[in-house]
Amino acid sequence: MDDEASSIADRPGSRDVLERRMRIQGAKWDVVTDRVQLDDDTVVDRDVVLHPGAVGIVALDDDECVTLICQYRHPVAADLWEIPAGLLDEPGESPWSTAQRELLEEVGLSASTWHTLIDLYSSPGMSSEAVRVYLARGLTEVDPGLRPEPTDEERDLIVRRIPLDAALERVLNGHIHNSLAVTGLLATAEARRLRWEPLRIPDAEWPAPSWEVL
Repeated sequence: MDDEASSIADRPGSRDVLERRMRIQGAKWDVVTDRVQLDDDTVVDRDVVLHPGAVGIVALDDDECVTLICQYRHPVAADLWEIPAGLLDEPGESPWSTAQRELLEEVGLSASTWHTLIDLYSSPGMSSEAVRVYLARGLTEVDPGLRPEPTDEERDLIVRRIPLDAALERVLNGHIHNSLAVTGLLATAEARRLRWEPLRIPDAEWPAPSWEVL
């Protein structure tokens, strides 16, 4: 890697928040307005969705097929094809443990091999949501009796297992739009091309933001 490329890395670091006003307290996330001191001469107001964070899982079997789910997403009024995913909203549960739980609950799978695939901010211009996407391999189907009863939109989940290359084609043809699915599938293809060498351990350091009400 050349020197210019090696210098490209996001740098965690906040600016002073002079005031925080609560706009909405929701069931899953809040909306606040922060008055932010950008520099000595500039103070701005920024609306922020305070989000607990999330994980996603690209579940890849020995035949290089991925498991996708389809569920209704009301904010975009569409049924979206996605990878299994879930919020980091269980106190004391690590992101990796959340990913293992979501893989079991949503598609009835466990995995013997886990890696961190990518970390991303889903919409950093408006939300604090930080997402870690895992690659899960060595898949095993779990006894249905060990899965909890689905709730809400999960009651109508459609589950499909299709070749990774077919899923990539659906992404590039504009048929899959979910951000975790798009980035996770493309990252999996690149990791496969590189013979899985760049993959990180599942509990790799993750400098996700911590938002505390002032």
